[in-house]
Amino acid sequence: MAQLIVWDDVGEKIYETGVDHGVLYVQDPVLGTYPVGVAWNGLTAVTESPSGAEANPQFADNIKYLNLLSAEEFGATIEAFTYPDEFGVCDGSAEPEPGVFIGQQNRTAFGLCYRTIIGNDVSGQAFGYKLHLIYGCMVSPSEKGYQTINESPEAITFSWEMTTTPVPVTGFKPTASIVIDSTQTDPVDLAALEVILYGVTPATTGRLPLPDEVITLMAQP
Repeated sequence: MAQLIVWDDVGEKIYETGVDHGVLYVQDPVLGTYPVGVAWNGLTAVTESPSGAEANPQFADNIKYLNLLSAEEFGATIEAFTYPDEFGVCDGSAEPEPGVFIGQQNRTAFGLCYRTIIGNDVSGQAFGYKLHLIYGCMVSPSEKGYQTINESPEAITFSWEMTTTPVPVTGFKPTASIVIDSTQTDPVDLAALEVILYGVTPATTGRLPLPDEVITLMAQP
C-alpha cells in the first residue's frame, strides 16, 4: 500500500548530540577478551573517522566494467580532560614504582564504550541514546601542550588518534564497531546489556562482550 511522504512530521525531527558514559576495557593479551571496565571521566569528544571503501574502477572492452571497493577501516580521535590510570598501558606508559611513570613502552589494545544522545522535537534529549562499542583499539603517541596559568586559564585537553583491528562476527565480516539504538531495541534486552557493560554492584565488574554475545543478547524473540 502506498504511503504519502511527509517531511518534518511531529516527533520525527531527530538529532544526535553529546558524548558521555565513557568506559575503558583493557584487552586481555592472551584471551583477546575485555574483562574489566573502568569509567572514563572527562571524556569531551570522540570523532569517528572511518576510512577505506574507496572505489577502484576496473576496465574491460573499452568501458568501465566494475568498481572494486577497498577494505573499510574504523578509526577515531579521542579527546578528554583526563583518563583512567588503567589507560597508561594503552598509551605506552609503565609504572615501575607507585607514582613513577616511564614512557615509550609497549602499547596494549583496549575496547571502548560511550553513549551519544538522540533527541527529537517532542521529547528533546530524553528521546533516547545510542551505545557505541569499539573493539581492537590502539592509540598513537599524542601531543600535550602545557601553558602558563593566566587571566583566562583553560584545562589541558588530551587527544589520541585511534586505530582498530576488527573482531569476528558470525555470519558477517569482522567489525570493530557496534551501535545499539535504544529507540529501536527491546528495553529489557538493552538493560541486560548495560548490566554487562557497566556492572551493577561493587562485586560485579563491567566487561565488554564480543559482538556475537551482543547480537545473541539483543536478538528479538
